[in-house]
Amino acid sequence: MVPRGIRNNNPLNIRKGNNWKGERPIQTDKAFEEFETMQMGIRAGFILLKKYITGYGGKTPPFNTVEKIVKRWAPPSENATRKYIDFVCKDMSINMSQTLSFKDRKTMVDLVYAMIFVECGQRVDKEVISSAYDLV
Repeated sequence: MVPRGIRNNNPLNIRKGNNWKGERPIQTDKAFEEFETMQMGIRAGFILLKKYITGYGGKTPPFNTVEKIVKRWAPPSENATRKYIDFVCKDMSINMSQTLSFKDRKTMVDLVYAMIFVECGQRVDKEVISSAYDLV
């Protein structure tokens, strides 16, 4: 069976709540966004991550480490957050408290690559992820 995030072209499992560019015109999933292409779903994830990392343009404290990002993205009330953090850090070969910059394309692509694996249990091609980053 294909994971829900892959079926929805939403491999970061973004919940409903925004009007995203590239959404499918007919949404059948009641909880999670559905996108026309994988690239557009990942693009939406990058937009959210940029907001986290920049503190919504300086309006809030930044969520700019793997630990802070994952605790917000996948809260412990719904997820095995510590395992999520540990996997992403190991996959990226970084410390959970290392400060991330959205401008660092390679780091952001690696972050999303790892997060998608945790969210869906399978990988998405890094070229697709990179091309989605370029659309932000």
